[in-house]
Amino acid sequence: MQIAIPLYDRFTALDAVGPYEVLCRLPGARVEFVAAEPGVIRTDTRMLPVLIEQSLDDVPAPDVVLVPGGIGSRAASKDERLLDWLRAVHATTRYTTSVCTGALILTAAGILDGLGATTHWAAMEHLENPVHERVVEQGKVITAAGVSSGIDMGLVLAAKIAGSEVAQAIQLGIEYDPQPPFDAGSIEKAPPEIVELVREVAAART
Repeated sequence: MQIAIPLYDRFTALDAVGPYEVLCRLPGARVEFVAAEPGVIRTDTRMLPVLIEQSLDDVPAPDVVLVPGGIGSRAASKDERLLDWLRAVHATTRYTTSVCTGALILTAAGILDGLGATTHWAAMEHLENPVHERVVEQGKVITAAGVSSGIDMGLVLAAKIAGSEVAQAIQLGIEYDPQPPFDAGSIEKAPPEIVELVREVAAART
């Protein structure tokens, strides 16, 4: 099974690497990081360079596509080469998925037309049919909310592909047992001043 993760300038690292750590452990899976052209792609912090060895054209028919989000998703949503590739591969994928604002790229490609979907809470207004859940399944299209929820989506996808026992074994293998020190991981739980702080930081970064 070939799993393609298209990267672009200023993607969020965990959006891609979180699900990767799940999906690369699927029996028989081969995860390919691809980009418009081979070369170095930097994350949204500019601190982490990722060397991409394959172009979009090198992976014309993946079984699964996973589109990460990040500050760069807005520019990527206007990249016709990426959008054309997504439309083409979506026709034959087993699953087409996104994490965080990767959903905005799927929206731009027309893949989410008429479908419920999720994304980061601060970007929900950009979805046609937003669903405030951590993982949303719409047939073969699966979207995940912000950043860390990509790991959850990866496990959901693993169970669909290889069964719940394999997915649980992967979960144990990566010791994914979240017990955060603060109960502020969603907009419904975080104090208002924390929500405002995050909005301010996000606005400054964009």
